[in-house]
Amino acid sequence: MAGYGQLLRVNLSTGDMRREDIPDQVKKDFIGGRGFGAKYLYDEVAPGVDPLSPDNKLLFVVGPLAGTNAQSVSRWMVVTKSPATGTFARAVAGADFGAWMRFAGLDIIIIEGKAEKPVYLYIEDGQSQIRDAAELWGKDTQETQEWLQQAHGRRVRSACIGPAGEKLVRFASITSRRRTASRGGVGTVMGSKNLKAIAINAGGRVELHDPDAFKEVVQQQIEAIKANPGFSVFRDSGTIAGIWLTNASGMYPVRNFQEGQLDNYEGMVAEYASLTKRNEGCYSCMIQCGKVRSVPSGPYKGSSDGPEYESAWAFSGTIDSSNVESTIAADRLCDELGMDTISAGNAIGFAFELFEKGILTQRDTDGLDLSWGNHGALVELIGKIGRREGLGDLLAEGVKRAAERIGKGAEDYAMHVKGLEIPAYEPRGAKAHGMSFATSNMGPQHNYGYAGQELMSIPIPREVDRFADEGKGDIVKFNQDFCATFEVGIVCVFPFLMYMVTAQSLGQMLLAVTGIPEHGDPDYLAKVGEKIYNLERAFNVREGFSRKDDTLPKRMLTEPLKKGPSEGHVVNQDVILDEYYDVRGWTRNGIPTPATLRALGLEDVIKDMEPFVK
Repeated sequence: MAGYGQLLRVNLSTGDMRREDIPDQVKKDFIGGRGFGAKYLYDEVAPGVDPLSPDNKLLFVVGPLAGTNAQSVSRWMVVTKSPATGTFARAVAGADFGAWMRFAGLDIIIIEGKAEKPVYLYIEDGQSQIRDAAELWGKDTQETQEWLQQAHGRRVRSACIGPAGEKLVRFASITSRRRTASRGGVGTVMGSKNLKAIAINAGGRVELHDPDAFKEVVQQQIEAIKANPGFSVFRDSGTIAGIWLTNASGMYPVRNFQEGQLDNYEGMVAEYASLTKRNEGCYSCMIQCGKVRSVPSGPYKGSSDGPEYESAWAFSGTIDSSNVESTIAADRLCDELGMDTISAGNAIGFAFELFEKGILTQRDTDGLDLSWGNHGALVELIGKIGRREGLGDLLAEGVKRAAERIGKGAEDYAMHVKGLEIPAYEPRGAKAHGMSFATSNMGPQHNYGYAGQELMSIPIPREVDRFADEGKGDIVKFNQDFCATFEVGIVCVFPFLMYMVTAQSLGQMLLAVTGIPEHGDPDYLAKVGEKIYNLERAFNVREGFSRKDDTLPKRMLTEPLKKGPSEGHVVNQDVILDEYYDVRGWTRNGIPTPATLRALGLEDVIKDMEPFVK
């Protein structure tokens, strides 16, 4: 079947490796990318497996469009059981690694078991080798990639962990170039397997079912992107413009989600622009939204490929600081250590509030003054977390576990859902977006069900009042399924959120690549997205998750937000949950019903859900 590669299965415990064909029915039913990840994780990881044990599996997946000249579709994704939450997890990244997987003839790499000592996986000319990584262990992500290119040639592309992954920081990331698969602790699982990197030396072309049709539809895609108003915004500013958007709306979390607006946010956007040196982008992407920024002098001197909006918030709003130079330095350090910036910044904001409340003192903080605005202490804490030193060792467990160990009421200040730290949007100012955090299969992830209706006033499928509690259930579902649909591609989130890439154009590209008639039907793609979301939910249900876990922190349900245009609001969670479960066809306890699973072609899952349906 055209447009597809194979599955590479690597058992690090035994050293066994083999390529397998992906069944045609799986290709038809799940298409690729996130669909493949959800299907194989559900089928191969049994309930109750410790995420950091050899029995957990780590899946690298790409979509059928990766490695082609289609725009913004060569993303790669890591799927696993999260060590932060115990739920399904997926993390998405860019750069070139996804294209190189396709060039190597691979759609899926499944890592099993655990190596006795540090190793890396090397793939070239259809052959795979497990190699000694003793010389790489301890190196940061940039040093590791440079070493691999020196050892295997400049054409090598790799995905690797840094010291944070080696030390099992619960929110470690996986890095390719300076683009990261970050959320949910995917790098932690990689570190638990003693796998430092996957390096691929490959070149070639992707087989297409209908090259002429594909050429035509890609040209149409390029023209549509150029004509979209979002193209110039992302190309000129990247995602950093989000600082203005969310602050102006009162949705920029400040002081560990106590307030909704940061002082001097306008000045921050201008300063980021002045420090930008050049654009960078991922494989076959004309948008080039990445921005390399450089601090010319002072204690934070140096460059970073970023920060993106989320990282800019993580090192400013969390501690009430508008210092741009320290944020650039913090972003660079997180990338080199290999840590999720969102969870790292959230954990540090948590520590700052505990310091304010007197729950932590300088005796607990290794002498650091965690007063609001102290960006120097923030940068130092990032290093401590990545190396698991002092207070950093505790924060490296994430806010949920850290709060449980600290006690003294610290749980009230831990801003997480299911154990994953909340990103840079205040739920009290965008309630469908917030309830997507609460109901997400992997915990709060901003791009997993992005509410463009509330955050960017996009009236699809309809206009909404961002402050309303009622009438949001269908919007939450729509956004979550919408994301899952495009992540079979894997299409970058920015083009599909701004409708630069539509379901119709995605279907035309998939049809031309795979030749599978159903893949060209937008309605079929939407059903596959819903199927994927329900299968991920079923994975969590087997682990014991239900309505009790679909909850925002108490602060957002009971404490009116302070400061900014969203001031005074709280979230009426139960109203939205009931509507959401009803429109999903789940029980009011959040369990997919037999009728829903059957309608989605998930009959094999029904028996697994029977013990939980009441």
